Amino acid sequence: MPNYYKDWSSFSCFFSAEYSQNFLKKCYRDLYISDLETKSYQNCYPFMYFLEHGKLYYQQAETAPLSIQPILLFYGLVHLIKACLLTVDPNYPNSTSVLAHGVSTRKLKKQQYLFFQDEVKIQKNGLFTFMAKKMFSYDNLEGEKVKMDFLFNQVPELSSLFQQLEGKSTFLQVKYLPPLITLPKHILDLYHSNCNHFKNHLENYYGIHLEEIEENRSELLIRLSEPLPHNNFIKWDTKEKSYVISSDKERPCFSNEMLSHYLILYNLSMIARYEIEWWSELLKTMPNKDYPFIESFLLIAAEKGPQLIYQFLNNRVST
Repeated sequence: MPNYYKDWSSFSCFFSAEYSQNFLKKCYRDLYISDLETKSYQNCYPFMYFLEHGKLYYQQAETAPLSIQPILLFYGLVHLIKACLLTVDPNYPNSTSVLAHGVSTRKLKKQQYLFFQDEVKIQKNGLFTFMAKKMFSYDNLEGEKVKMDFLFNQVPELSSLFQQLEGKSTFLQVKYLPPLITLPKHILDLYHSNCNHFKNHLENYYGIHLEEIEENRSELLIRLSEPLPHNNFIKWDTKEKSYVISSDKERPCFSNEMLSHYLILYNLSMIARYEIEWWSELLKTMPNKDYPFIESFLLIAAEKGPQLIYQFLNNRVST
């Protein structure tokens, strides 16, 4: 995450109908939309209202009790995502099928239930599926099941907590000064790979175009032949203020931070609404590692969610 994001004031430029219309016009020009003027005019106010509504949810979450924060943060993220969707689809929402959440949870087990072991299932239609396809070009996700422990592993800011509670670090710091990426060499051991296989992994799974990759005693030096695409290979750790990569091979789709945040917050918001007994017991008794991970994630999500949205919008401006 580049350091240009400050706080909600970074969104201030979008709370101008004139600016937002011109912004959307540029987005639509890149999509080869013919009626630029009409579509950008029609969508500039919904775009601003989605951002404004999302901001209100996040601001309310700042002072709300932990027990209802997941609900506020989830719906705050949902509204910000809807604003993003208007930049990639001028006709959003063009059907009611995209208005559902796009995810389902299994019925919670009352005995020995662990949030870490819970999972969500991706549906054929809904906001999640639509967002994944339109914003990040991920398709054919229907029926996929994703566990919460995997999703927590995709959050860079939780790496130190994983180290404390489980004795493993989930991310490694890297240097990223385009066009060079410098990684610790032992990433090859962690990925059970050699230099050539690692190169193929970056190209095939992340669409990264490499000019060369050099290996020395302690580091891998990657020289990019093209700018790094909008992908999830390198992430920004807001706590450590550094670029990082996962210490495990990932499934690129569910390693996407925005998608991971959506799925975790969806599950937590469902629990906070419909599983009051378990949720209240967790918050009062703190019986296991679920509590510190959930509490830490909610603190991270309150800050990181708007940053991820701003990064997406800023990339739309920059492209």
